Order: sequence, then C-alpha cells, then structure tokens
Amino acid sequence: MPGSLRLFTFRRIDVFLHWSWAVVAVLGFRFRADVYSHQMWNLAEYVSLFGIVLLHEFGHAFACRSVGGRADMILLWPLGGVAYVQPPHRPGALLWSIAAGPLVNVALAPLTIGLVFGISALGLPLTADQRHFLEAIAIVNIVLLAFNMLPIYPLDGGQMLQALMWFFMPFDRALSIAAWIGMLGAGAGMGLALAYRDWWLILLAIMAGMRCANGIRLAADIRAYRRQQQATTPPRGL
Repeated sequence: MPGSLRLFTFRRIDVFLHWSWAVVAVLGFRFRADVYSHQMWNLAEYVSLFGIVLLHEFGHAFACRSVGGRADMILLWPLGGVAYVQPPHRPGALLWSIAAGPLVNVALAPLTIGLVFGISALGLPLTADQRHFLEAIAIVNIVLLAFNMLPIYPLDGGQMLQALMWFFMPFDRALSIAAWIGMLGAGAGMGLALAYRDWWLILLAIMAGMRCANGIRLAADIRAYRRQQQATTPPRGL
C-alpha cells in the first residue's frame, strides 16, 4: 500500500498502517498533554483505540471469509480502518460481512463498561489516570459503534441499509439510494462541522461525500451496462 507500513500478517490478512497515524498521534499528544499526568497514558489510550479499530476490521474480514468471500488486507488510518472485503454477490453475504464489524464493538461493550463498574463495585483503588483511561476506552468503543451504525453510506450502517434494500430491489438501485442518503448525511455533517469549525468533522464529511459520489457513479455505470446488454441480446426464439 503506497504510504503505508505493513505491520504484520494474521490468518493470511496483511495489516497496514498509514503514515498519517503517526502525525495524528503527535498532534493528539500535543493537544491532550493535560489530560493525564503522564504522556504514557495518552499513548496507551491511542494504542487501545488502534486495537479496537483493528478488531472491528478483523470482524469484517473473518465474516466475509465465512460466506466464501475474499479478505486479505486491512488498512488503518486516522479516520478509522478499512477491511478490503469481497463477499459473494448476494445481499445476505454483504449484510453479514458488514454487520460483523459493529458486532465486535457490541461484544466489547459489556467488557469495557463492566471493567469500569466492576472495579468500582469491588472497591479496588484506582488512580485518577487509571480511572480516566478505563472510562475513555469504554466511551471510545460506544462512540465508534454508534457512529458506524449511522445509516449513512459508506459507514457500516449505510452499507447494511444497502444490503437490506438489495433483498427487494436490484443491486444498483439499492447502492444508488444508499449513496444518495449518504450524500445528504455528508452535507448535513459538513454544515455542522462548519458551524462548529470542527476540522476533523469537515475532513470526515469530505471523505464520506467522495465515497458516496463514487457509489452513485458505480450504480449509474451498472445501469448503463445492463441497458447495453439488454440492447445487444437478441430476442429469445430467434
């Protein structure tokens, strides 16, 4: 992957880390220097976020393989992770391949939240840094789950919506509808980001809009190809 470093290979899945992760880490340490009493806790929180995202992407990859699809690469970058999955061309396979990622976060939720409340219930001593770290990990996992489940393409929720619609309509129409909904969501996100001058949200909205535009173009290309095939196919019986 250009601009990326291969970290390791697990179960024939290559995991790459984009160089921009390091830039975001440095900025995060700089602007969050007063969150913990020592920067090592910032590093631990960042690595934990890295781990949660990675587990999420492995969920996509293993689910895709379980239905006979192909998944051999994961890319981690500051806006999240991307599991390059190619499930069989049927709605159920796509739905399971996408849903498995958020299900990992669902499985992690009771563990991360339970750890915070469990330690408190047992009355075990915790420093302020330790408590903040445990709470941050639990919150990060829930926020990632909630954000990914928004029905906005290309988020997991938007792709799951596409897969559900595919049960009742052609693939290209389901993709087009999901992508247009995503475009509206990206526009709303951009307006919110500009109002609050949130540059991170602006970048997310731009990337989402670009992915939605690609989805809309792909749906149009599929429709054009289908019309061309229908025009060149001779009538039956001749």
